[in-house]
Amino acid sequence: MQKSLEKRIFAHKILCIMLKRKISETLKKWREQPNHLPLVIMGIRQCGKTYISQLFAEENYKHVVYINFIKQKRRKEAFYDSKDVDSIILNLSAQMRTAKFVPGETCIILDEIQDCPEARTSLKFFKEDGRYDIIATGSLLGVQGYGQEEKKQRTRKPIEQEKGSNSVPVGYEQIVEMYPLDFEEFLWANNMNEEIIDVLKHCLEEETPVPSGIHVAMKTLLYRYVAVGGMPAAVNALIETGNMGKVNDVWNSLLKEYRSDMVKYADDKDKPHIRACFNAVPKQLAKENKKYQWSKVESGGRGVYYKDSLQWLEDADIIRRCYNSNITGLPLEGNAIDNVFKVYTADIGMLVAMLGGTTRADILQGNLGGFKGAIFENLMADTLIKKGQSLYYFQKDSGLELDFLIRYKGECVPVEVKAKSAQAKSFSTIRKHPEKYGIKHFIKFGDYNVGRDGDLLTLPTYMQFLLDLEPEEVILEAIDTDELTRMAREFLDQK
Repeated sequence: MQKSLEKRIFAHKILCIMLKRKISETLKKWREQPNHLPLVIMGIRQCGKTYISQLFAEENYKHVVYINFIKQKRRKEAFYDSKDVDSIILNLSAQMRTAKFVPGETCIILDEIQDCPEARTSLKFFKEDGRYDIIATGSLLGVQGYGQEEKKQRTRKPIEQEKGSNSVPVGYEQIVEMYPLDFEEFLWANNMNEEIIDVLKHCLEEETPVPSGIHVAMKTLLYRYVAVGGMPAAVNALIETGNMGKVNDVWNSLLKEYRSDMVKYADDKDKPHIRACFNAVPKQLAKENKKYQWSKVESGGRGVYYKDSLQWLEDADIIRRCYNSNITGLPLEGNAIDNVFKVYTADIGMLVAMLGGTTRADILQGNLGGFKGAIFENLMADTLIKKGQSLYYFQKDSGLELDFLIRYKGECVPVEVKAKSAQAKSFSTIRKHPEKYGIKHFIKFGDYNVGRDGDLLTLPTYMQFLLDLEPEEVILEAIDTDELTRMAREFLDQK
């Protein structure tokens, strides 16, 4: 009965939320690899980890064993003090009478694995054993000390005495990051076919304007994405109902869950500060100088009190820092200033939700007011984050500032983001002195069609997702050691 109910619930989810996700290709490549490691999918809560894992397993394995450590707390007992796969399978079989553990045919999904550190440790045993494929999913996996309080309560002794019993199995797992839907996935959800996306790619490659009808439609879809964001439940609410009120309800629920996590899982000393740091993000971005300032979190605030709290938010994939670089050059990471940064939400929909319910209507009507700069900057951050990029910007004490710096086609390229069609003074200044700043190319996103003005490529904002930011492929030629040996012998023979 329980198994039949779970199958019906899963089938209902498949029908309601058939969202095409890019991570599906990552999962396929993982399974095709010989001797692949157990897979760990990390990401912010409610970004679709459970759904995509179940869908993939159901489509690719004869048997699927699904365990949720939050909803099925007793399942944790199967992993306590178990140091081999046989013991774990025996314990699970005793609890899950209908589960089928067939070597080579069963995929075991360990959902919410952050709530069972022993299960994370067991991935090493499963890899060494090799009989079953494991897909683990978890939120807050990057948060320092997650799950320690429950373990301390269960064992009734200091956690220091159990070092190593719940260690991360370094070298025995493959970790992939999953994000909320990016704009391209949002287009897929809105039945956008590949031919239209191919037209956009062609226009970018050839630097020719997008046909007017497509251009207008894409701008409309972009504004909808900004208003809704990429969380699957919010996108699904839009697709199923077209009702922004339903989208608002979804985001209200998500924000409550994130804030609940901040209280439930953080250290006691950080709890009051984590919410304060999170709630301060919109007003930090509203400033002319968007550098994150501790004094703006709370009156008299200092970094010594809040830095751990902000790190918690970043480790939980809720926010992302954008670091200042005082040099416009590569490597971006090497030139970053650790204590000077801006903060963006990891999904544009989160920032919009934090700004209040009427903000979505304002966005859809084009009435963004004084906050439009912050929204479109965060949209660019959203794009870069979901491409797996770290965030950087350029700012000098003189007031010179570039919104973002990216590595593009092997160069450091400044990116300016505008809601409309203006150009910042800093951008113009740096363009006039390429020899001083070492910049050869510039990109500006805004309310434009595709165009070029010398070193400046102007693009419509909806084309952000088309930027190819994958590392340049470097293929090294083989060194002919036989020829080197011949040369060495020839040299020695002459002596």
